[in-house]
Amino acid sequence: MICRASPLLILALLSAHAAAASLDVKPSLVRADLPRSRPALAAAPSTLLAAKPAPTPPPPPVSAVAKLLASVDVPLLLCFAFWYLGNYYYTLTNKKALIASGGSSGFPMTISTMQLGVGVVYALLSWLTPLRALPKVTSSDLISMLPVAFCAAAAHSFSVFAQSAGAVSFAMIVKAAEPAFAAVLGTFLYGKTVSKAKWLCLIPVIGGVILASVKELDFAWSALITASLANLFAAFKGNENKKLMETPGIKDRLGSVGNQFALTTILAFLISIPFMIAKESSKWGDFVTACKSTPAVYNNLIASGLLFYMYNELATMTIKKTSATTQSVANTAKRVIVIVGSAIVFGESVKPMKMLGCTIGIGGVFLYSMVK
Repeated sequence: MICRASPLLILALLSAHAAAASLDVKPSLVRADLPRSRPALAAAPSTLLAAKPAPTPPPPPVSAVAKLLASVDVPLLLCFAFWYLGNYYYTLTNKKALIASGGSSGFPMTISTMQLGVGVVYALLSWLTPLRALPKVTSSDLISMLPVAFCAAAAHSFSVFAQSAGAVSFAMIVKAAEPAFAAVLGTFLYGKTVSKAKWLCLIPVIGGVILASVKELDFAWSALITASLANLFAAFKGNENKKLMETPGIKDRLGSVGNQFALTTILAFLISIPFMIAKESSKWGDFVTACKSTPAVYNNLIASGLLFYMYNELATMTIKKTSATTQSVANTAKRVIVIVGSAIVFGESVKPMKMLGCTIGIGGVFLYSMVK
């Protein structure tokens, strides 16, 4: 039976073969057919019999493919891969949990809060391992983190609402317009300056969302409004997080990006609980019954909570290690994968007009990220 060799094994064999072929074979100084005990050789001067040192063989040539593979940052590629997979499967499991629990009329606020709760459990367990040291934050640090945590809780909840109210692909297209919200908020509330080129790039972003909405068979105003509110709070979160990181010494007290995300998730969970009680406390019994009687609710809730925490933490760490250009390309590719993949899995409408609007909108986001 012929085994399929891996590409790395084939490359190693080719390199070894090329190295062996490149070595020059030197003829022997003494003929093999002549006896070594001949008088002529015995009488030869010692200088002729002294062996010359063998020349050092040249290093084996390295192929262009091998050089390319050697320059690849494998851990970073794995971070991107798991970030994409985590985001994609979070979207699927989140939608499945919402569908199994009744959609928008079910328990979207409870599900979004419990997802954060699963992340809290994961964060606490991670601090019990030697892989992550506890942060050394003060009470004033935690208070200064509250605006970021509130915005994170609101952005997550409204995103879950949007996916419960309509098609996942439509909610993702609307969420792609987040740079427009960030530009407006940054300019009018945080004193930031946005170049004319960036403002022009927002035209295809907004136009693409409108175009995708025109022929959207799964269109719902509630999905459009809640996805837009998710964008709004995500933009607030980005600006507040930048202000937070300017606090003297807070980076050292947090210790790592993972600790910052863990603390933000814990605070966001605590902030979400009163809103969950106010909105869906009367449904808590029904929610518990649904988890017991319908495994799809409980299983997808746990899976989506873990995936949400892990992919967001991984994305934060990955973005810290890459350039702005790499980030923009990565985010654009991620949006395309999630939109197309979710539309296929859930059988959502993929009309040409919707796909055209999606392409224009995401293209505008990419340009906005690239221009100065």
